[in-house]
Amino acid sequence: MLKKILSVCFLIMLVCCGCGKKDEEPLVNDLNIITNRGELVVGVKTDTYPFGFYDEKGHFAGYDAALARLIARGILGSDKKVKFVPVTAADRMMKLYSGDVDMIIATMSITPKRQEILDFSNSYYTAGQAVLVKKDSPVKTLRDLNGKRAIIVFGSTSERSLRTAVPNVGIVGYKTYTEAFKALKDGKADAIVSDDTILLGLSLKDDSVKLLPKRYSKEPYAVAFRKGAESKDLIKAVNNVIEIETRNGNLKKIQESYGIK
Repeated sequence: MLKKILSVCFLIMLVCCGCGKKDEEPLVNDLNIITNRGELVVGVKTDTYPFGFYDEKGHFAGYDAALARLIARGILGSDKKVKFVPVTAADRMMKLYSGDVDMIIATMSITPKRQEILDFSNSYYTAGQAVLVKKDSPVKTLRDLNGKRAIIVFGSTSERSLRTAVPNVGIVGYKTYTEAFKALKDGKADAIVSDDTILLGLSLKDDSVKLLPKRYSKEPYAVAFRKGAESKDLIKAVNNVIEIETRNGNLKKIQESYGIK
């Protein structure tokens, strides 16, 4: 797993290095590109209710999608001028650097390692690492997973915190939360360790599982951008939207509409 993460980071850094501009070339400005295009392209998850999912009509929904629409309205004047691209925890950074999306709004928490290869907006929500188990599980705390098997989703911050707290845990990784949840239900591991907001969404839809009460970290969610001067103006514009929508209470209303505390 560690080798896979290092390989992904290495590929992203190669992309970063390959994106360098010669002195005589004009600097790319992502905000100008978006403005001229007239459309914001955003990577969002579809398997992390209530932050990113498809609604009953097949439309992109959730807190992250709602934030993207507010950003589109703030930058382009309409919340309809946004195109969504599905991403997972494992592929979201690659889709950003491949140019498939302008930004990622996909339960992405700020970490020192990620800040080496990504730029971030101000935080728009703070989550925490938690544990989801079957309802009849004897597991009561993170440390009870010692000698057991725990599920993580590739590309998340869960593996690092899990190995630190429980060195003897067996870790099973999956690409999506849908796969991870099915594995827990099928008895392939004893728990899922991930952000509480994501696990809460899973537990709300299925009473055969339960979310343990303790939180083991603070995970500030933020909008992620390609690292570099070309993102500077775009980050300022996004931060301005986040500040305005926080101050006027719209972000809180969106959270409450999805049952997010």
